[in-house]
Amino acid sequence: MALLSSKIITICTLFLVLPISSATTNNENQIRPFKKVYAFGDSFTDTGNTKNGNGPSGFGHVSNSPYGKTFFNHSTNRYCDGRLVIDFVAESLSLPYLTPYLHRKKNESSGMNFAVAGSTAINHMFFVRNNLSLDFTPESIQTQILWFNRYLESQACQGVESGCKDFNETLIWFGEIGVNDYAYTLGSSVSTDTIRKLAISSVSGALQAVLEKGAKYLVVQGLPPTGCLTLAMYLASPDDRDEIGCVKSANNQSYTHNLVLQAKLDELRKKYPQSVILYADYWNAYRTIIKNPDQYGFTEVFKACCGSQDPPYNFSVFETCGTPNATACSSPSQYINWDGVHLTEAMYKVLSNMYLQGNFSQPPFNFLLEKKERQG
Repeated sequence: MALLSSKIITICTLFLVLPISSATTNNENQIRPFKKVYAFGDSFTDTGNTKNGNGPSGFGHVSNSPYGKTFFNHSTNRYCDGRLVIDFVAESLSLPYLTPYLHRKKNESSGMNFAVAGSTAINHMFFVRNNLSLDFTPESIQTQILWFNRYLESQACQGVESGCKDFNETLIWFGEIGVNDYAYTLGSSVSTDTIRKLAISSVSGALQAVLEKGAKYLVVQGLPPTGCLTLAMYLASPDDRDEIGCVKSANNQSYTHNLVLQAKLDELRKKYPQSVILYADYWNAYRTIIKNPDQYGFTEVFKACCGSQDPPYNFSVFETCGTPNATACSSPSQYINWDGVHLTEAMYKVLSNMYLQGNFSQPPFNFLLEKKERQG
C-alpha cells in the first residue's frame, strides 16, 4: 500500500472536525407538519457531537472564533460561520435546533442529531485494518444507528410494534456521508470502487434499520461535487478540471457514488412502499449555484472565506480556519466555501431552499408534505 504524504495526512484530518449551541427561530414560510427530526451524517450536519465525543479536535478548532460569527455571534460546535442545512430544516418546521446526542437532556421532545464530524459510512475498523487510521473520528454511520437505537430505548420506544407511534410525526434526515471515506484513502492502494461499494452498502443498511423501526418520511442527501471544495482545488493538478472549473476526477467520483446511491434508494422504496424516501440532490444543486453564482449572491466560488491568506484560495492545510494566523473575510455571505472544506451559512441556506422549496429533491419535498397530510 502506498504511503500517504504528510500533506495528505493533514488533509484527511481536515475532513473530520470543526464545533455550537442551540436556539429557536421561526421561518416566515412555516411548514409545521412534523413534531420531531432525527438527523444523521458528518460535519455538514453535526451540531456538536464531535466536541462531546472522542474525535480529533483540530481541523481548524471549531470551538474557536470565527466559527459561528455570522449567526450565533459566538463559537459553536458547527463547522460553519452560522447555520447548517439541518438548522434551516428545523427552522422551516418551526422546531428548535437539534440537540447533539452526546449533549442531550432528559426532556428532548423535538428530535435529536446523531451526526458526527469526521464520521464515515464504512465501519472504522476497515480503516484500522488497512493502516489508514490516523487521528480519525472512530464513529461511523453504524455508531449513529447504535446511538439512535439506544435513544429510542431510553424513550421506551423501540419501533411501531412496541408502541412507538411518533414516527408518523417524525422526519428522518440523512445528511451527506461518504466524503470522508474517500478522503481517508487518498494515496492508498484502496480503490474508489471498493470505497463506493462498502460505503453505499453501509448507508443502505443504516437506512433499512431506520425503516424497520417504522420510519415513514426520510430525506437522503447525496454527496456534493467534492471537486468544487477549496481543499480539492488546492490539492489537485491544475489540468484536472471540468467544464465548471472544479476538479474533474473528484466530481466524477461523487457523481458515480450518487448514481449507485439513487439505485439503492429505488430498491428501498419498493421494499418499503408505505414510506416516502426523498433524494436531496446535493451534487446538482451545488453545480447549479457554481454555474450562476451571481444569481445567488456569491462573488467567491472557490476561495475560502476563513483561512491562511495564501493565494490563490486563501487556504493552507497548515494554517486552517480557527488557528492563530488564520483570518476570516468580512462578508461570508458572498463566499460559497467557509474554511476550505465546509460551506458558509449563506451557501447552506441556498441549498436548503433548493431541497425544500425547489426542484432538487426527488420526489419534491412538497410531495412528502402532501403524503404526510393525507396520512394524517
